[in-house]
Amino acid sequence: MKALESHKHLVTAALMIATVVLAILYQVNDNTEQKETAPTYSIDRFIAVDTCGGCHSEIFAQWERSTHHLSHTDTVYLGVSDFLREGLKDPDEIKEAEACVKCHTPIGVITGYPTKSSDDRSKIPELAQMGIQCDYCHSATAAHKMYNNGLIIEPGHGEDNPGVKRGPFKDSESDYHETAYSEFHTNAEICGTCHNVKHVVFDTDLETTYTEWKNGPYYSDDLKERVTCQGCHMVQRPGIPATGSTKRPLNPGQAVDDGPQREHIFTHYFVGANAYLPKLNGDEEKSQMAIARLENTATLGIDKTQLDHQKLIIEVKNIGAGHYLPTGMTEMRQMWLEVVVKDKKGKTVFSSGVRDNNEYLTADTIIFNTVFGDGKGNPVENIAKAREILKDRRVPPKQSLFETIELPPKKLKGGKIKATLFYRSASQKMLDKATGKDKHRLPIIKMAEVQTRL
Repeated sequence: MKALESHKHLVTAALMIATVVLAILYQVNDNTEQKETAPTYSIDRFIAVDTCGGCHSEIFAQWERSTHHLSHTDTVYLGVSDFLREGLKDPDEIKEAEACVKCHTPIGVITGYPTKSSDDRSKIPELAQMGIQCDYCHSATAAHKMYNNGLIIEPGHGEDNPGVKRGPFKDSESDYHETAYSEFHTNAEICGTCHNVKHVVFDTDLETTYTEWKNGPYYSDDLKERVTCQGCHMVQRPGIPATGSTKRPLNPGQAVDDGPQREHIFTHYFVGANAYLPKLNGDEEKSQMAIARLENTATLGIDKTQLDHQKLIIEVKNIGAGHYLPTGMTEMRQMWLEVVVKDKKGKTVFSSGVRDNNEYLTADTIIFNTVFGDGKGNPVENIAKAREILKDRRVPPKQSLFETIELPPKKLKGGKIKATLFYRSASQKMLDKATGKDKHRLPIIKMAEVQTRL
């Protein structure tokens, strides 16, 4: 009897200890999560973009209406962000769908609002609406991780005490703020920490632009040979696409109004491959710059040596991008081949990649993209559900992919083939679902074309 009573006491004690341990663990986890989402700085420590533009007017004009400036007011992004959250029930998937803000409004996240994509946009402070902006990047000192925005920043204390602003010059002087040379601002890592994206729970690589560059031919241990992100994207200006296949001349000028003349000023247009967003916001010049970049990144070739076997081989070569083609969120991007073969009478005997009446791609389209899966081998459209990569067929820098076209058993001698490489920023079908049919009609850019007689 005493043994039984003793046993009961032991069980009771064990349960009490377990309860305390679980409570402690819960508290640790709860505090950790709170710490991760808690504001790090008050928003009044940051300077308004107009203040920066008062002295850096040329750079400000380049940045204004760029993809960086519009990163959190872009109606396409906002519509897709809302769409990604629809119908989600898995808390891990919801966590990813809520995480877009970490790169799209970084000042908002580190000052406490918004911390989730679903936060009320009408309550977002004006400064946090300005996207990737002057004071955020020029307060950066390093990156503690190379994905999901790992920037370490040291902001000042607002308009009256702006602190140190960092940049690429060793002799900068300012009457308004302190200045410091920053090698970090000349390196790819300041870009790569946002242009590599992992699923916040599943760790799936959702965007790998920095890694593509780091593992490619534009990276070199020899600094004189290395071409960084800035070496193309911050050299581009109107009339100078500045890709790997074009000249990339320095941009002499002034970083500050009435400042010293310098051999090179990094430009701040940040157009990437987005020809739609600038035009949507009234900036045709930046739209044309994005088109010029796309037109100088790829070439096509046709191999007819297997025509007797009813086959044609099309080469797609990346001649101008320092990363894969396409890059970014490539489950959404569309780069595809349109192939049309006609006989000698001009009758179409084969076609692939021809858009339907809705501008949607047909099932037979050869498309270069990434396909994510649910962890069980099933494709998913929503990156929030991405537990695995099922397919990643894109063109690495300075490399080619070859696509074999199986032709119908018809006489083709004297006929003609035309192959065209097209690009648009997102699937029109997906965008129609996300934002409403025809609310946004994305431009289709011809990147390259080749045709030949058979």
